[in-house]
Amino acid sequence: MCAHLKKELLTARKQVPQEKVLSEVAAILAEHEQRRLAILETLHGGNSDVVNALDFDLLESDRIFSLDNIKKVCIDYRLRFLESGRFKNGFPEEALAEIRKLENQHGTRLAHFKIMAPTKAFKLDNYDDPLLFVPIGNHYFYLVHQWGNDINPWRKWKVLPFRNLGWFTVFCVLLSLALTWMIPLNQLGKQVHMASVIVFLFLFKSVFAVAMYGFFMRGRSFSSSMWNSRFYNQ
Repeated sequence: MCAHLKKELLTARKQVPQEKVLSEVAAILAEHEQRRLAILETLHGGNSDVVNALDFDLLESDRIFSLDNIKKVCIDYRLRFLESGRFKNGFPEEALAEIRKLENQHGTRLAHFKIMAPTKAFKLDNYDDPLLFVPIGNHYFYLVHQWGNDINPWRKWKVLPFRNLGWFTVFCVLLSLALTWMIPLNQLGKQVHMASVIVFLFLFKSVFAVAMYGFFMRGRSFSSSMWNSRFYNQ
């Protein structure tokens, strides 16, 4: 800032009592902190299923998602979509700022926030890449803010076998085929008719049984059934 402009500003400020300036700034900061604490209380609290009154003309279309959209992404990437009160990690200041900005734009107070994040980010009964949503009615949600690193696209393929029973079975079939191909069956094939098929069926039965046992013994569920579950083992 140019020196003469700063001097002009200081001269203009002298026309107002310093105590008044400081009291007004203190009041603004206090109000800001009260809003911040109120937002945090709402995020951590148990909100009722309310519809937030947002001005449709002010909404950004690329931030509006239906529950079906959210469900599909949660299943594909093995994420959960739960109340913000169950989120274990802290909320960054930029998320709180986005909430204040949205509330000021729409002249309302938002409630019933939801978080999309991996299972380990939630407190379940029995800091990753969360996305903060707020409901706007008719099973539609508005994306308020996302923080952290974007979820790796490879996660979608890494968790593909756990999407549902069908994909789990496909994975076991492919693994059994790979194991069958690795086993030398030249001599056995001459002695036993359809030896490769028999070996494949035996391997598939074994792989499927072991995989299912290990999966469920660890209290896991398929993504299609756990994407909005509040329980660790359901």
